[in-house]
Amino acid sequence: STFVMRMQEDTGESSAAVAKAYSIAREVIDARQSWGEIDALDGAVSESAQIDALMRIWNVLRAMTRWLLQRPASERRDIAASVARFQPGMAELSAGLSQVLSGDDKSDFAEDRAHWLDLGFPQALAERLSLLPQLGSALDMIEVAHAHSVPVLDVGRVASEVGQVLHLRWLAERIESLPVEGRWHALARGVLRDELQSQQSALVGQLLDDKETPIKKRVSKWVGRDDPALRFTLQMFAEIRSQRSIDYPTISVAVRRLTQLVNYAES
Repeated sequence: STFVMRMQEDTGESSAAVAKAYSIAREVIDARQSWGEIDALDGAVSESAQIDALMRIWNVLRAMTRWLLQRPASERRDIAASVARFQPGMAELSAGLSQVLSGDDKSDFAEDRAHWLDLGFPQALAERLSLLPQLGSALDMIEVAHAHSVPVLDVGRVASEVGQVLHLRWLAERIESLPVEGRWHALARGVLRDELQSQQSALVGQLLDDKETPIKKRVSKWVGRDDPALRFTLQMFAEIRSQRSIDYPTISVAVRRLTQLVNYAES
């Protein structure tokens, strides 16, 4: 009930719409299978480890539900149609995304997998849980793949590489760590989260349109070109990352700068 109320406050949608979006998200990531596998580990792993695993699934479900609620109602009216639209792409990402991750994303996945294995989780479940932090934006990746007619794993590769260059995962973590004192702070944090994901997807889409460059070289080509807007953005983000504390205005400036970078590339 708290989840439904919070989603209603954040999006203005009805409880029925929240329930429908949640149902779509649950089916797309096949949460029931993971829940069953975690429950089957009773006595084999610690209860706290099982709770941590369940919370990891929950965090992705919450992110996906919120993303779906931002879409036009006509696109999520039919649960079965929505599941059919997103489930194949999710299956591809779940099966192959770990192979195309780069930098910290790749090392974090490997460390996370080792952590779950050490706790006693089966390898398949450990890998699935380790990939979940990368799948919070999976629906966006799938939509970008549809829009640009490219394999969804190409989207995942470019998104990971762009995120490494601009330290967007770090920025997303700083957004999540912002203090929340009341409804308006919660709304502001949600807006920043949504805008960051939206602009990263827009930037990835621009790079995917460069059909002349091999997919593995597109980000390096983009970074290596003489682009004053990109240089300024990288310098600004480096200065922000050097600060000891980050507040709402600082994060807002960073997200706004990312939007300007995307708009500059489009012009």
